[in-house]
Amino acid sequence: MIFNSFLNINRSYHFSITQGLDFTLTANYNGFNTTFYNRQGCGSSSCEGVDILKKLYVSEVGCVMLGPSCTFATYNLVDEEIGLILSIPIISAGSFGLSCDYKPKLTRLLPPARKISDFFLNFMNETLPFKSPWQRTFVYKKAVNYTEDCFWYINALDAGSENFASAMDREMLHSEEDLIKQLQNEERHSNIFILCGNTDDIVSIKAKAAWPGFFHFSHRYYKNTTSPASMDNVLVVTLPKRNDDYGSNSTFNDTINDYVAGYYDGTLLFGKVLRERMLNKRQNMRSNDVPLSIGGHYVLDEYGDRDVNFSIIYTSVDTKQYETLLVFDTSKNATIEKMLNPALFWEDGQLPSDMQNRKERHIQKKWSHIDSHLISPLDEREVSLKIDDDKRKDSTYFSHRGRYDKKPVILKELIHTDGDFSENQRIELNTLLRIDYYNLTKFYGTVKFEYGVFGVFELCQRGSLRYILNDRISYPDETFMDMEFKISVMYDIAKGMSYLHSSNIEVHGRLKSTNCVVDNRMVVKITDFGCHTILRPGRDVWTAPEHLRKDGVSQKGDVYSYAIIANEIVVRQAPFYTQFCSNTAEKIYRVQYPSATVFRPDLNFEGASEREIELYMLIKNCWDEDPERRPDFKKIELTLGKIFSNLHNQATETYMDNLIRRLQMYSKTLENLVEERTSLYKAERDRADRLNFMLLPGPVVRSLKETGRVEPELFEEVTIYFSDIVGFTTLCHYSTPMEVVDMLNDIYRNFDSILDNHDVYKVETIGDAYMVASGLPKRNGNRHAVDIAHMALDILAFVGTFELQHLPGIPLWIRIGVHSGIHKESILSDNFKELGTLNL
Repeated sequence: MIFNSFLNINRSYHFSITQGLDFTLTANYNGFNTTFYNRQGCGSSSCEGVDILKKLYVSEVGCVMLGPSCTFATYNLVDEEIGLILSIPIISAGSFGLSCDYKPKLTRLLPPARKISDFFLNFMNETLPFKSPWQRTFVYKKAVNYTEDCFWYINALDAGSENFASAMDREMLHSEEDLIKQLQNEERHSNIFILCGNTDDIVSIKAKAAWPGFFHFSHRYYKNTTSPASMDNVLVVTLPKRNDDYGSNSTFNDTINDYVAGYYDGTLLFGKVLRERMLNKRQNMRSNDVPLSIGGHYVLDEYGDRDVNFSIIYTSVDTKQYETLLVFDTSKNATIEKMLNPALFWEDGQLPSDMQNRKERHIQKKWSHIDSHLISPLDEREVSLKIDDDKRKDSTYFSHRGRYDKKPVILKELIHTDGDFSENQRIELNTLLRIDYYNLTKFYGTVKFEYGVFGVFELCQRGSLRYILNDRISYPDETFMDMEFKISVMYDIAKGMSYLHSSNIEVHGRLKSTNCVVDNRMVVKITDFGCHTILRPGRDVWTAPEHLRKDGVSQKGDVYSYAIIANEIVVRQAPFYTQFCSNTAEKIYRVQYPSATVFRPDLNFEGASEREIELYMLIKNCWDEDPERRPDFKKIELTLGKIFSNLHNQATETYMDNLIRRLQMYSKTLENLVEERTSLYKAERDRADRLNFMLLPGPVVRSLKETGRVEPELFEEVTIYFSDIVGFTTLCHYSTPMEVVDMLNDIYRNFDSILDNHDVYKVETIGDAYMVASGLPKRNGNRHAVDIAHMALDILAFVGTFELQHLPGIPLWIRIGVHSGIHKESILSDNFKELGTLNL
């Protein structure tokens, strides 16, 4: 340090010469033999160096004092009561303690403990993309073997007079045993631990206990970017990188520490200030920074303490190297983010919550909010995921199909939220995310589009159970939807509800046939469960009477809803079907306010078999007026299992026997079903053909059916007839729109009947214009002109006798034009097939 101080004095002398200043800067070194002192370091106010420093000051040796680094020694020099009345400045690389704050003659070239305290207070309260605010922490304060800087930095976090201690809920740990105990305590009050030391300290602690997250402060800047495995879940707070390029002595740069660098730069700082003072007569110059030094660029605050940019580094899970997470500017108390999406060690790429509370862990868990660009249309034919405004007006619940993670999904709009979920809603979403059962649809998360917030659920492509029950063609009663299959559908719903009631969700609250969906394997799954604060229960025919009278949800209410669904399955009619009432609102009212007998759907016991009666009794018990008398879903499962096994005296029938029997039954009716479908197809095809032949010529229709296109065709001899009504605009002025339509319909219907008597083809009508051709699409030699002329004369004869119904006595006149020549015919446009003609 002495050698390098001489170098800086010499450097300052050359700077002075270049600026026209003639003064000599020298240094005197006074010290003492430390072998006479038993205690090492700086641990109390009886620091041995204080007396010698006081003697140096009294003897008036020099105009600036470099040192001491010890907080106790510096305090004894600069304190207004027990210290010296200083007339010369003190430059210290150290003196970190709070007791040396705000001293007018003291300049500290290493960041004081006050700035560390401010850093932790600001950073812990800050909300970042990878971090939520922290209010709790443990601070580990070792009793022995602390370095000067670590002792005072941790002491500042412990001091009750500082902002950190008053603003944060912090607990001090004074021994390694206390630290290990809290790390192993699952009920600890915080997940954040702060300590000061080196990597060896971390390795020692990690060998004894695991931890969620550490703050580790070190003066050392990690030039070697490879991170040891022990630092995976440790955030390291470091000083800015030193300017190792400042000197050319590589051995010096490798061995220098921050204290040596500080005093090295202190001589530069004093020389700069001295030159500025001597030049002050001619110009004003700043004196609060040192632009070129080993410690980097120095900036001093108004109290003479160094401001720095603390670097917070972490170990990237991708590169296994140290990366800068963010930088904290102590002059502004501001955080500068360096990594927007850091590859952090912790779960979901997020720093851990400061709370160990189970509920908070559920809240802070990444509950899968899906980026909208990850949702794509289910197939290329779907133009957009946007919901039409017309559909939005007609319904209170909207859904659309899409694809997420290569799986088909259905997006259901959450109409009671804007995406800013509350604490309880986030807990509900976390619970929903963990549900994974065969008879329950999978929830993948939420996604927000500009037109709404949607839940992303597993898509069952056969649609809802209500749709299956309505489709008697695809799922006929005699084969597919026989009693066995109906019971299996009811059993699937009962199993799903049984699991749901035993889970953390506990109750559905919106169970209905439209919320039971069927996948490609004909497995029935329940959907739209959970999230009661977002998907609120409605009031409909599936709602239990007790919840119609008083809003709410319950497991017994779900059993009632199940009974209504079971009745739909058995009778295969509309929900809550009864011959005595067809109005839905009246049905709900009669359930809510029963008379002498309760009002329920029709359930015909007459003509039912013994097993069917057993099934009907189960349904009747499930919709009992008294909720306590309704069975739970475990009992419903057992009852359905017994009914299914005995339905056709199958108590001893094996699974393969049952499968073969059902296949034989299906094969007997398959031919009839195919014939029925084929006849329906033929009828639809014939209807489409008739419509096409009405719109287009026969050759054109046949060409479209065979090749999908029509080649343009040239006709050498064609005559075109065209006419319009004289004074049509005036007639419209004195007619209503419907009268105009009726008038044109009467005229063209008679024109069309005249065309049937001639070899002509009607091309089109546009308003009052009427266009006919002869010689196409069927060529007729040179008779085209004769046919058109005869047709025109017949039309004239008809017009002369025609009388307008709404304007009697007003004559009808038309203009007729006829043209013969070459003609070209083709289909114009691919989207709307229409025959177009071109006269040449």
